[in-house]
Amino acid sequence: MLPKVTLGPTGLSVSKLCYGTNMFGTAIDQGQANELLDTFIRLGGNFIDTARSYGDWVPTAPKGASERAIGTWLANHSREGLVIATKGAFADMRSGSWAPRVNPTAIAIDISESLDHLRIDRIDLWWLHTDDPSQPVAAIIDALIAHQQAGRIRHFGASNWSPARITEAQAYARTIRHEGFVAIQPFWGLAVPNKEAATQQGYGAYYDEGFAALHAGGLPVIPYAGQSRGFFTKLAAGGEVKLPEHLAAMYLNDTNRRRAKAVSAIAAERGVSVNEVVLAYLTSQPHLTIPIIGAGRPEQLTQSAKAATLGLTARELERLRSGS
Repeated sequence: MLPKVTLGPTGLSVSKLCYGTNMFGTAIDQGQANELLDTFIRLGGNFIDTARSYGDWVPTAPKGASERAIGTWLANHSREGLVIATKGAFADMRSGSWAPRVNPTAIAIDISESLDHLRIDRIDLWWLHTDDPSQPVAAIIDALIAHQQAGRIRHFGASNWSPARITEAQAYARTIRHEGFVAIQPFWGLAVPNKEAATQQGYGAYYDEGFAALHAGGLPVIPYAGQSRGFFTKLAAGGEVKLPEHLAAMYLNDTNRRRAKAVSAIAAERGVSVNEVVLAYLTSQPHLTIPIIGAGRPEQLTQSAKAATLGLTARELERLRSGS
């Protein structure tokens, strides 16, 4: 069973892995989504991540397809013990515009729509999906606090915000005696990305670009792409020639070649899968880290859940970082 941890100052008890559902309602239909969520809960999981915009890239899908799929599932399940996280204030993909929407008006619209799609009356953790550095942090934090006080959201965090902007927002929150962001969601996994390709593929700043100090300072990290999109698993199975082009562009470099050898060695020594070692690299960090996992089949969830109890030693973590 997936163990639980307390999410920072929130008091929320969450599973050590968070299930990301970006393909629900599109590539994963309702029947599959129901089976996957049932499996995750059966494994002890209770932390589910989605976003208002997930699925909006498919013109024929309903607006907020992922949230709607979760809402349909929730309608037939107890809400008790579940921690539902969603994100908003992202660009309006339906209109084809990539104009920033990180402002109080967009925040209000997206929270309202997410509540409707999810069929719930309060969101446990609401993330700003992205940032607009031209907007003052005070107005954004004040708007989020207003929704919190109105009971629409319990807590809020920042995804794809820079360390500098997070620091600025937290400093403002302290001036009004508020906790501010309770967690951050950067791009992070064992595989180090090729920055140009990551930017072209829409990824935000990587953990190594200044997030470690915030993490050590007490902000829990709930990273996306925690499995490095299956890079190490696919590399071990078929070698470089079998890697999909987009994955090779994102991750194929000498650092990751060295890390792949260390992953395979530790997996063999421990008698576990490559995927388990990759996830355990995050769950074994000294500061609270809850990776968001992806899975399109129940057996993938079952395998990933094993990583939550695979504690890597400090020496093993160093071997993975150094590729030795």
